[in-house]
Amino acid sequence: MTGITIALSKGRILEEALPLLATAGIVPRDDPTRSRKLILPTSREGLRLVIVRAADVPTYVEHGAADLGIAGRDVLVEHGGTGLYQPLDLGIGACRMMVAVPDGFDYASAVHRGARLRVATKYVTAAREHFAAKGVHVDLIKLYGSMELAPLTGLADAIVDLVSTGNTLKANRLVAVEEVMVVSSRLIVNQAALKLRRAEIQPLIRSLAQVVAGQGQEVVHG
Repeated sequence: MTGITIALSKGRILEEALPLLATAGIVPRDDPTRSRKLILPTSREGLRLVIVRAADVPTYVEHGAADLGIAGRDVLVEHGGTGLYQPLDLGIGACRMMVAVPDGFDYASAVHRGARLRVATKYVTAAREHFAAKGVHVDLIKLYGSMELAPLTGLADAIVDLVSTGNTLKANRLVAVEEVMVVSSRLIVNQAALKLRRAEIQPLIRSLAQVVAGQGQEVVHG
């Protein structure tokens, strides 16, 4: 039987996940921030990391190409979470998904009047659910980057995007007006792998839960 595979994406999540994994006794043998390798052996025998795009992490785990993964709540909402067990909120990669509009745009009045808003976002599912719950009529425009440009060019009235410091919004004369969700990264597990390889996977989950609890982060089971 092959070893255990954990899917990760480069960037902030990887940088913040590595110390958690190290505390749990999992250290990649090559520096994943510098190596061009996409499959990395670790200090734990029979456990490897695979480096994929953030949006692809749930897909690799769902289809069993990886047994576990670390993915942001934003990515999981868009994916739908099919076939995935989410035992832990790791508390890393924290930010907020927000509705933002040009400075001076009266969002509250537009919503109150029942105006149909054009909203640009990468997070179509999350945005659709958010506005539907509020009874706000929107036309969603899917973009893959540079969301802030959409209101500036007249493509959209508002955007839904991740906000960390808010500096990018401010630089483009946009203001956050509403929170869609709080985002952090979750440990996800292939449900079939958990059933078939519980003796190998459950100790990993427990180790990471202990690390997260020791750092004062919220531990979510379910």
